[in-house]
Amino acid sequence: MAEKRDYYEVLGVPKTASEDEIKKAYRKLARQYHPDLHPDDKDCAEKFKEVNEAYEVLSDSSKKARYDQFGHAGVDPNYQGGGYSGGNPFGDMGDIFENIFGGGFGSFNSGFGGSSSRNATAPRKGQDINVTTSIEFMEACKGIKKDIKIQRVETCSECNGSGSTNGVTETCYECNGSGSIRVTQRTAFGNISTMKTCSKCNGKGKIITNPCPKCNGSGRVRNSCTITVDIPAGIDDGQTLRVNGKGSAGVNGGRNGDLLVTVNVKNSSIFQRDRYDIYCEMPITFAQAVFGAELTVPTIDGNVKYNIAEGTQNGTKFRLKGKGVQKINRSDRGDQYVIVNVEVPKNLTKKQKELLKEFDNSISENNYAKRSNFSNKIKNFMDDLKDKFNTLG
Repeated sequence: MAEKRDYYEVLGVPKTASEDEIKKAYRKLARQYHPDLHPDDKDCAEKFKEVNEAYEVLSDSSKKARYDQFGHAGVDPNYQGGGYSGGNPFGDMGDIFENIFGGGFGSFNSGFGGSSSRNATAPRKGQDINVTTSIEFMEACKGIKKDIKIQRVETCSECNGSGSTNGVTETCYECNGSGSIRVTQRTAFGNISTMKTCSKCNGKGKIITNPCPKCNGSGRVRNSCTITVDIPAGIDDGQTLRVNGKGSAGVNGGRNGDLLVTVNVKNSSIFQRDRYDIYCEMPITFAQAVFGAELTVPTIDGNVKYNIAEGTQNGTKFRLKGKGVQKINRSDRGDQYVIVNVEVPKNLTKKQKELLKEFDNSISENNYAKRSNFSNKIKNFMDDLKDKFNTLG
């Protein structure tokens, strides 16, 4: 198994990165390596999976704390890359002996003392399954039940996981049902006892004399199935949901793995989203900006009425409180912000142009606060420049 990369290195952020910096880096990489953009690129698919795994840990404060203290071993009990996890302090030495002698580190009589073993028949959790699904913008705002097709390993229905046609198995005579055998070797460190997987039963502790034809004696089969996933209101682009127990079946009675669903939210033609807030740019006429008007504003709940004041300027932003996206697993919502864009009319008739010129000639500088202020700034700048030249002359 390849050594896992540091999660901070995967996301390209320092260990001091804030929650927002981690999220920003994740979103950028998730879009860069998204499988929908690279359907036949296995390398991108692996990087996308790696980025999601890193974000799942670093975005969770408790997991991040364990990772910062113990590394990968603090968040993945199956990880064998090292790191002290609070158990036997000679555990790493056991790994060294395993690499030398090819088996689980049992016990050794060399002055260190202690013993350890790995039970080949112990229950193990099934494999997690990672999938990606795309939903519409409004589906993310309101929530949706989504049917997702997956392939997973399941317990064989014919033999109920026994691997035997008639359910009858025999205890392995080589390991007496333990699934492993002890081998003792003399070394410079003393007598080393190592535990190896039994070759007769492949670590199962039982021998199947009449294998099930459906699973070929493995007790497990790969099947396609459809899982209905409840995607909550407020889910954001790139977030991953964990559906407990919907992954592959466990081994030796271990619990099932989980289904990890990464959600890709499509863009809206009207709205933009920033976490739980929604933004909408709305064009208005010159006359509406001048006289004020009642606007019909679109929201994710439908149209609402909003009155803008007389003399509203281009780019003015107003807030519709509580009209944003519902926060996940909460009752409150974000806000909606509407930015007005004063549209300059085109293709005017000759009459319209004359009326507009007449109107413009009737307006004084006092009616344009920004232009008047800018004119004063120019005047002051030129006066200062003139004084400097006169002084130099």
